[in-house]
Amino acid sequence: MFNSKELLMIEQLTLKNWKSFESAQLWVDPLIFIIGTNAAGKSNIVDALSFLSYIATGNRLSDFNSIARGGIEGLIRRNESYASLGIVLTIGKEEFTYEISFVLEDKELLLREEKLILKTISGKEKVLYSTDEVENGSNHIIARFQKDKAGPRKGLAVKRDIAIISQIPNLNVIKEIKDKADAVSSVLKSIFILDPKPEKMRDYTSLSDKLATDGSNIAGVIAGLPDDLKKEFENNLTNYVRPLPEKDLTKIWAEPIGRFKTDAMLYCAEEWTDGDLSEFDARSMSDGTLRFIAIVSALLSAQKGATIVIEEVDNGLHPSRAGELVMALKDLGSKKGIDIICTTHNPVLIDALGPEMLPFISYVSRSETSGHSEIHLLEDEPQLLKLLANYTPGDIMTNGFLSNSQK
Repeated sequence: MFNSKELLMIEQLTLKNWKSFESAQLWVDPLIFIIGTNAAGKSNIVDALSFLSYIATGNRLSDFNSIARGGIEGLIRRNESYASLGIVLTIGKEEFTYEISFVLEDKELLLREEKLILKTISGKEKVLYSTDEVENGSNHIIARFQKDKAGPRKGLAVKRDIAIISQIPNLNVIKEIKDKADAVSSVLKSIFILDPKPEKMRDYTSLSDKLATDGSNIAGVIAGLPDDLKKEFENNLTNYVRPLPEKDLTKIWAEPIGRFKTDAMLYCAEEWTDGDLSEFDARSMSDGTLRFIAIVSALLSAQKGATIVIEEVDNGLHPSRAGELVMALKDLGSKKGIDIICTTHNPVLIDALGPEMLPFISYVSRSETSGHSEIHLLEDEPQLLKLLANYTPGDIMTNGFLSNSQK
C-alpha cells in the first residue's frame, strides 16, 4: 500500500485537444501562479485538474457534466475527435506518467485510451497497464496489465465509462499494479479546487469534516473539530488573517448553534482601542476577509502531498494586502508540504511575489493564427530581462508586452 510518509509531487500536466488547448504543458512546483487575460484559458487548466480528481474517485466520465463549465460537450476541442490529459508525478523515488484519452459518443464520454507507466530510479520504464484500440460503440475496452512473469501481458475487458485507474481495486491483477495505481489515484484525489463564494460563507452551515470547494461550510468544518485541534486551528487561522483588516483582529472562531448544536456560524473579534472589543458574525464580514479565511483554512486543513488550486486567489482583497497573501501562501505551503496553484489577474500580486518567484509564473495566451491556448513560462520570454529593466512584472503582464512578444 501507499506509504503516507513518502513524498508525493505533481510535476507536470499535459493537455491535448482539451477545451481551448491544442497541445500544452504546465510545469508544477510547490507554489506556482498562472496569469493571462480573460478567456486565455486559465480556467480550462483548472478544469483539467478538477476532471482528473473527479474521475479518480470512480465517477463516470460523463457525470463530470454536472460540474464542468460548458458541459462535457465542450471538453474536446472544436473539430477534434478526442481529448487527452496526462500527469507526471513522483512518489518517493519513483516517477509515474498517467494518461487518459476520451471521446464523445452519443453524448457520453468514453475511454479511448489509458495507461500508467512507471519509471524507476535507474531510469527503466515499465508499462503497468495500457489499452488496445477500441471500436466506436463498444461498451468495453481491453486493458493489458503487467504480469509477475515474462510473457504476453494480461488482457481484461473493462468499462469504458469509468477511468481504469479507479476500476483496478476490483480487477484480478497483480499486487504491484494495485499498489502503484492506488498511490497515483491518491495523488489525483488529493487535488482540491477552491473557489470561495463569500455570499455562501455567511449562512449557517451543518457540522462537516470536509471543506466544500466554495468554502460555504467553513464554519461547520471548524466547529466540528475536536476541542484541542479546534483551538490550534483557530489560533493559526487568526494569526494568518490578522494583518488583513485595518482594525486589530484578535480572534476568528466558529461555534455550534441551535438546540441540537448541529449547525455552526463563523465569528470574528476586533479591537479598535485597548480593551474595546467588537464581535460580529460572518454576515458582517467583507468579501475579501471571507475569501482569505477560506484560503487559509483550505491550506491549514490540507494533507501532506495535496495539490490546492485557488482560482483568482486575490479576488476581493485590497492591493495593499497582496504581501500578506503571498506570505501566507509561501509559509503554509512549505509547512504543510503541499503544492499550491493560483490563477490571478492582479499585477500588484505578481509584483509582491518578488524576483525569486519569476521562474514559477506561467503565462497563458491565445495563438493569433489558430486561436488555441498556449502556456509559456515567464522566464522563457526572450525579452524578459530587457522588459524588467524598465517595467515591473505586473506592468509587463497588464501592458500586453507578453502577448506582443509571443505572437
